[in-house]
Amino acid sequence: MSELLSTEEYKEIAANLTLPTGAFINGEFVDAIDGNTMASVNPATGEVIANIAACNAADVECAVANAKHVFERGEWSQLHPSERKTAIAKLASLIEKNALELAVMETLEAGKPIHECVKTDLPETVGCIQWHAEASDKLYDQLSPSGNKAVGMIVREPLGVVACVLPWNFPLMMVAWKLAPALAAGNSVIVKPAESTSMTTLRIAQLAIEAGIPAGVFNVLPGFGPDVGEPLGMHSDVQVVSFTGSTATGRRFLEYSARSNLKRIILECGGKSPSVVLSDAEDLDSVADNIVAAALWNMGQNCTANSRIIIHKNLKESLTAKILEKMQDWQTGDPMNPEHMLGAIINRTQYDKILSYIEQGKQQGATVLAGGEAMTIGDGLFIAPTLFDNVTPQMTIAVEEIFGPVFSILTAQSDEDALLMANDNCYGLHASLYTANVKKAHQYARKLQAGTVSVNCFSEGDISTPFGGFKLSGFGGRDNSLQAHDQYTEVKTIWLDIE
Repeated sequence: MSELLSTEEYKEIAANLTLPTGAFINGEFVDAIDGNTMASVNPATGEVIANIAACNAADVECAVANAKHVFERGEWSQLHPSERKTAIAKLASLIEKNALELAVMETLEAGKPIHECVKTDLPETVGCIQWHAEASDKLYDQLSPSGNKAVGMIVREPLGVVACVLPWNFPLMMVAWKLAPALAAGNSVIVKPAESTSMTTLRIAQLAIEAGIPAGVFNVLPGFGPDVGEPLGMHSDVQVVSFTGSTATGRRFLEYSARSNLKRIILECGGKSPSVVLSDAEDLDSVADNIVAAALWNMGQNCTANSRIIIHKNLKESLTAKILEKMQDWQTGDPMNPEHMLGAIINRTQYDKILSYIEQGKQQGATVLAGGEAMTIGDGLFIAPTLFDNVTPQMTIAVEEIFGPVFSILTAQSDEDALLMANDNCYGLHASLYTANVKKAHQYARKLQAGTVSVNCFSEGDISTPFGGFKLSGFGGRDNSLQAHDQYTEVKTIWLDIE
């Protein structure tokens, strides 16, 4: 990726973008069958960027039929894995070539800081697709120990039509996490992007044709959940749905599966992730840096956001002071300004929800140490980074996922108390642990009920490590790593009698 540009240069790029607005079915942009559209709104300005095709069940039927037909023809599903690798790797190269355009497009739609899109989201998107492309021809099938009279082959086969339902907080990264392993296995894929953030996924679908991925293999259906998500979940020719989003919507996909063809459901849902600071934690400046980044990254609109800061009482005063100091580096404002670390909240509904949680925190007796209010920046949706103190485990802001730039300090009386508080939640996606004791690092990391535990840092791992959650945070599979390929394939036993 290139070095960061100026605000004016990014805005000039934005002004000259050709925005994709149609659904992408069978290799071309098309209007929704009934002609309906939905407005894509820039949350930093309130301006309508474009009107995007709003698909419904008729469009789902068309896309699924095309995707199934292409799958059965075999031009992708039966292609040699090394040839699929070449095409997927070329898609990664084309995304990298068009990275600046995609970064600006994502900032416009999502209100994400351009700094984050350029330096994090685009490189990780490209890297993810490249990694899974390389895995395409390196996954071996197996032979069973069947003796000399038979050959037992255990082979992977693509499932067929895969539906990927995306969240709005990381549009580019999430399409890469799901699309790349699904394509590598030979499936046909239908992506439903979040209604607030459709355009980068549509542009990537266009680039996929240029990369040599056959028409109908990668389709994109913009639209609202009840109109597109539910028909995909209920369709009997869809063999798997991979969903990232709220736990409530995840439950509905399980119901759709039960009511239709028992399709495979993969869920990565909500979180209320803790940072657990034990009594022997060292380098509190580094701890504070990580805590603030974990809480505020992407305006806290992140399912792994460490919004519960559980601190041993002996470190509470000194670490709180450092957290407040580090928060000063996270300036909120125009997301097209590369100096701003925080941008706009995605939409009015989420904005009002976050402010409601802040008000509940105040009413329930928590103390606002920083922020605690909306910010007036033009007509955009901005909320000041907010830190609460004197929070008890029963308070709403300590229990429910806020999905905004709001985090809370809870005081632990002992290290064991901190562990109990961390696990006392219905979610289990991520946790951070801070300790200077190697034994405690291992022991507590094992005991924390989370799919990913980062020690003395905030991290989700990398592309080689599986990502998903415990409890209400996940179900049915993992994104990233080679395990991601397993969920998009079916295992078949072929038994040959050679006696």
